[in-house]
Amino acid sequence: MILVGMLDDIRILDFSHVFFGPYTTMILGDMGADVIKIEPPWGEAARLYPPLYGGMSGVFLYLDRNKRRMTLNLKEPEAREIAIALAEKSDVVVENFKRGTMDKLGLGYEDVKRVKPDIIYASLSGFGLDGPYMERTSFAPIASGIAGWMRLTGDLIDPDGPPIRPAEWHGDLDPGLWAVISILGAIRHHDKTGEGQLVDVSQLDTMIAQTGVSIT
Repeated sequence: MILVGMLDDIRILDFSHVFFGPYTTMILGDMGADVIKIEPPWGEAARLYPPLYGGMSGVFLYLDRNKRRMTLNLKEPEAREIAIALAEKSDVVVENFKRGTMDKLGLGYEDVKRVKPDIIYASLSGFGLDGPYMERTSFAPIASGIAGWMRLTGDLIDPDGPPIRPAEWHGDLDPGLWAVISILGAIRHHDKTGEGQLVDVSQLDTMIAQTGVSIT
């Protein structure tokens, strides 16, 4: 059960796209947070996900049902200034671009921290901000495969058969829930200390953590 209004004093600036990040901010929006979604003028990729209803993606409508939206071409200097001004008035920033993208745009953690020292900055990615795979792009099937979920699913059907992709998008949904927990923890820490922080949540870490003893 989600307590509606629990986060009604929290503003979230949402730069996320596709599924992992938008699912995270959707849940925070359900809790009452004011989520401002930033997407490019041409629209983000999830707008094209089937099924389509009247030309609109059902997946996009589901993930963005409780958000205010603004279009910005973040490669333009004026748009970057607007984004920084919005970040300065926000409590949380969420992004799930490939590592280094936000830094190149001048919107990385250190950039935002200069104007908002107590910002909570959640960086969601496939493989985290450090490690051997940190530069790689990831989607749910990639994270599920590397973490062993496809092997485990295949073994349930035929131990001698091939790996099988899980029926649901666990590589996005489960990390999204862990991201929500992490952001809530950061908000609680801010309430107690006034300090912000960088929150690093990866699909691979959370998927491996949830395999428990099965992977052995």
